[in-house]
Order: sequence, then structure tokens, then C-alpha cells
Amino acid sequence: MDIFLQLVLSGVALGMIYAVIAFGYQLTFATSGTLNFGQGEALMLGALVGLSLVGTIHGGPYLSYVLMIPVVMVFGALQGMLVEWIGVRPAIKIKSEFGWIMSTIALAIIFKNVAENIWGKDDLTFPSPLSSAPITVLGANVQPMQIAVVIGALAIMAAVEVFNRKSIYGKAVVATANDRDAAALMGINTRMVITFSYALSSATAAFAGVLVAPLTLTGATMGASLGLKAFAVAIIGGLTSGVGAIVGGLILGIAETTTGYYISTGYKEVPGLLLLLLVLAIKPSGLFGKAAIKKV
Repeated sequence: MDIFLQLVLSGVALGMIYAVIAFGYQLTFATSGTLNFGQGEALMLGALVGLSLVGTIHGGPYLSYVLMIPVVMVFGALQGMLVEWIGVRPAIKIKSEFGWIMSTIALAIIFKNVAENIWGKDDLTFPSPLSSAPITVLGANVQPMQIAVVIGALAIMAAVEVFNRKSIYGKAVVATANDRDAAALMGINTRMVITFSYALSSATAAFAGVLVAPLTLTGATMGASLGLKAFAVAIIGGLTSGVGAIVGGLILGIAETTTGYYISTGYKEVPGLLLLLLVLAIKPSGLFGKAAIKKV
């Protein structure tokens, strides 16, 4: 029972990382109907930039872990704006349904190659800001960083929700998400709102990168897998539901850790993908998503 609980707690920490990345997918989909398929690379770049600031690979450390976080999030926001300007805005302008897909994938490959040339192809160790001594929770050993991951992930998603509901700029994002054309008629600069949503999406992904990096190895290839799994989480939970991102992340994270232990690490990704196929077959809008109804 203690082992199962430990697997569940580890799955929760992993699932919350998936949830944060999936939350970023939802931000861009809500405002523009597009997705950044380089979201995993935003996480990867955030982790590597953070490593350069708090690690010793480039003559550092230059900042503490706490001070490094806002710097990395600003970097992530700028990277997201670049993706929107180069890869998404031209496709939206010409009303291309698939141009943004190939553009964001191409940019993801470019970012990965740039990372390999700057930080190398080998995986690197990210220094943990917390003690590695485990904490006993209900008989299970949990690393302090795993607890920090859960708290940090919930905090960043809650902060974005509060911003959207309480601030004038957040209300512009919500208005654009509800009806882009009506928002434009009301004087909202929807183009800037879409840019902002991409900046916020990549900033949250970069934040997720520095959260998960101390628990795993950091390298140029870490983003692809996490980004793909987070996309599955977004589909499972629903691209229109923040709660769905959390629930989907928890389901996938716990499924991976338990399957990897009780069956085989070679099959740990199978249950989540099977659930994805099942959800697409039964409820394509996701567990908590709402089906869009269009008049024709």
C-alpha cells in the first residue's frame, strides 16, 4: 500500500507538469483557435536558460533559484511572442487552416537545434533548490521538490485565472475567447490579445520547465515528449476547460507511474494513449470540454 501511495504521489507531481503545459495549449486555442506545437520546446528552453542562470555550465551561478524564475518566464514570454509573430499571425491573416501547424512544428525543430548547439546534446543535471531528503507522507516518501511542483503548478494556473477574471486585460482575453469578432467590434485589439496569449502560454511552459528540471535530466530533447503528452492531456480533459487540464494531467501522470512499476516501464505510456483514443471515440470534446455548435 505504501508503494502504491508513493507511485500515486509521484504521478500527481508529474501530472501537474502535464497540466501546466496543457493549460498553455488552452490559452492559445481559446483566443485564436490555434495551438503551439512547439510548447514542449518552450519548456525545454526555459529549463536550459534557468540552468545557465543557477548552474555552473556557463560560469555561473548568476542568480538564486527564486530570482531565476521571473527571468525565465520573461524569456518564455518573448519566445512565445516570436512564435506568434512568425508562425501563427501570417496563417491567421490569410485564413490558412493548417499553415500554423507546420509553422509551429518547424519553429520547434529550429529551437531544438539551437539548444543543441548552445547547451550540447547530452543531458545535464539541474541543481535542486530544496533538500533531497524525502518527507514521509502517510507512509510514503516524497521529495520536497515534488511537493513544490504541485504547489507551483496550481499557483501559476490560479494566478492566470485570477488575472483573466479580475484585470481589464484579462477580461479582454476572455472577451476574445468568447467571440473574437464581437470583441474586435467593441474596440479590443484582438491581434494583441492573441500575441499576449502566446506569450502567457510559453511563459507558463518555461515555468513548468524550471519546476520539473530538478526532478529529471535537462536537455534539448526533454521538451518533445512532455509537449506531446501534455497535448494528449489537453484533449482528454478538454481544450476549453482548466479543470479538465488538471484532471487529465493527474490521470495520465498516475497511469504512467503505476503502469511503469506494476507492468513494465516499456508500457507506461500505453494507458494514457488508450484513454486518449477512448475519449476521442466517445467524447471528442474531452471529459470536461464543451462541443462547439456552429450554424451553417
